[in-house]
Amino acid sequence: MTNLYIFTSVIIISLISLAGVITLAVKVEKLKKILMFLVSFSAGSLIGGSFLHLLPELIEEEKFNLNSSLFIIAGILLFFVLEKILHWRHCHVPTCDDHPHHLASINLIGDGLHNLLDGIIIAAAFFINPATGIATTIAVALHEIPQEIGDFGVLIYAGLSKLKAILYNLLSALMAIVGAGIAILFQNTTENFIDIAIPLTIGGFIYIATADLIPELKKEDSLSSSLKQFIGIILGISVMGLLLLME
Repeated sequence: MTNLYIFTSVIIISLISLAGVITLAVKVEKLKKILMFLVSFSAGSLIGGSFLHLLPELIEEEKFNLNSSLFIIAGILLFFVLEKILHWRHCHVPTCDDHPHHLASINLIGDGLHNLLDGIIIAAAFFINPATGIATTIAVALHEIPQEIGDFGVLIYAGLSKLKAILYNLLSALMAIVGAGIAILFQNTTENFIDIAIPLTIGGFIYIATADLIPELKKEDSLSSSLKQFIGIILGISVMGLLLLME
């Protein structure tokens, strides 16, 4: 049953890649406003998922120790290195100029690896219990929506046709299924897989929220925008808090 939950979740996550078609129907300025709120909501959900679900589970299972702290740090550094090596960027606005739009192949490779990690992360969370798996899936999904919309815009900007952009983005997203399969394999063959995967996940979530998402929110500093962003972060954390009732 756990494997069914895992593959259902990663298939849903993969299909989120189709959200990019929204960019074809919504004006850029309006899309920016929607995406900035989604980014803040996503940041809150990742923070909430880390500190309200994953970390407490480690502590409750008496698996939090010095090694856990080191793996959390390793998770932060891992995502930092991925960005540096693969020039992977979280582009959340289809026309943002800070990202290497002309390198569509690098974007797809980086995004594919990111989706692979998402699959591993979701599977590891379900190995703890279904409620933690669902909470982690929601946190990942909330992050994927603005990212996939941004990635679609990057591919269009890079010169791909709309059909190719949709197809390549979907193929990249399907790497989440491969990641889930790898996690299941390691869970069945490797001792203490969860003890390593969950701290790495916590570190990855903290890095994405604080190093990728929140700095992007700081680009808009008007009082009204800042208030909306703060509300979005609080709502994201609150959703993760409400999911505790499922456990």
